[in-house]
Amino acid sequence: MASFIVDFSLLKCNANFRAVFAARMMSVIALGILTVAVPVQIHQLTGSALQVGIVIALDGIGMFVGLMAGGVLADHHDRRRLILLARGLCGVGFLVLALNGFLSSPSLVALYLVSLWDGFFGAIGMTALMAAIPTLVGRENLPAAGALSMITVRFGAILAPLIGGLIIASADVSWNYLIAGVGTLGTLIPLFRLPALLPGERGDEHPLHAMMDGFAFLLQNKIVGAVIAVGTLQSALSAIRVMFPSIADSFAAGPVGIGLMYSAVPLGAMIGAFTSGWVGRFPLPGQLLLGCVCGASALLGAIGLVSHLVPVLIILAVFGYLGSIASLMQYTLVQTNTPDHLLGRVNSLWAAQDVVGDPGGSIVMGSLSRALAPMASVFWFGTGVFLISAAMTFGFSSLRNLSKGVAEADSEPLDQALATDSATQ
Repeated sequence: MASFIVDFSLLKCNANFRAVFAARMMSVIALGILTVAVPVQIHQLTGSALQVGIVIALDGIGMFVGLMAGGVLADHHDRRRLILLARGLCGVGFLVLALNGFLSSPSLVALYLVSLWDGFFGAIGMTALMAAIPTLVGRENLPAAGALSMITVRFGAILAPLIGGLIIASADVSWNYLIAGVGTLGTLIPLFRLPALLPGERGDEHPLHAMMDGFAFLLQNKIVGAVIAVGTLQSALSAIRVMFPSIADSFAAGPVGIGLMYSAVPLGAMIGAFTSGWVGRFPLPGQLLLGCVCGASALLGAIGLVSHLVPVLIILAVFGYLGSIASLMQYTLVQTNTPDHLLGRVNSLWAAQDVVGDPGGSIVMGSLSRALAPMASVFWFGTGVFLISAAMTFGFSSLRNLSKGVAEADSEPLDQALATDSATQ
């Protein structure tokens, strides 16, 4: 069993990763508490679901721009300073929301502006942190680091919204913002212990030219480019959540059924992260990634064929498990096969796949639901994604044939080759 459980020894042996782990746990709880408060307050102020959507869209816009900018910054500046600055500015933004909430007439404009602000700086901090992890833990420990980080995120996704709802019920949304702001600023305490995290030397580059270097690397590196393409397709599968109310109606399951469906996916994902000790030793990582995405899409299509809520919940839990393994495999392959001086830009492009894939999948799923019955929409959406993922499996031969030993052997020469190329420029 020990070989299947995620390796917790990294927390014991690596003080820097302990600091990151503690900060991430605090941050996930704080953001989860905040996430509940924003739609509640906007609904209280406007009664409009459209206004809630606008704020979420503004946060997404800020995040996308922040990812692009953060990738360049993380490859040209001390990543530790970027993490501290971005986290601090996010915390200030949350405190501004708390102050706004305590006013007799809270400002809707303030919610709009702070959503942009926090989306932007949150993305910068996330990109810098992802780029710093290989330096802090060593590339041989990336599977364990990724799994442990994933556990904190899944744990927070289950626990934090409950805490946020209890705070709103007993006090007011303003206290959610205040707790989120204090908690986010509190993450700076362990992060101050990190050493300087300077990227590989690249010299002076125009930001646009630097970003184009990141895109060029994806086109040149068949492994990382294929991983991000597969990851974008996988993120489209998360669109299933837009169908949860309709699926619940089909089974007369009501709000309880909707809640169970929302909980089933992160529950399966958390089990996947907790039992992922074997992932780092899997001999064919590319086939594992492709197989998980094919399996997840096939399961999604299978939901459209069942006629009871219980099988749907079981399928969603397995779907979450496969998604967790696929995400961990993506993380490991991207970090292992990217040279240090490009980690910021490549990680920003990898993270941006969710900004592209999730809304795109939601649009397709929503369009299908207007033309077909709910269960038929789910079936055809899952079937379509399965066919695309199967085509990727055959088309991305470099990823499909990648072996663990080759990936590890190639990572250091790749660093050296690109560093040499950088020096000659």
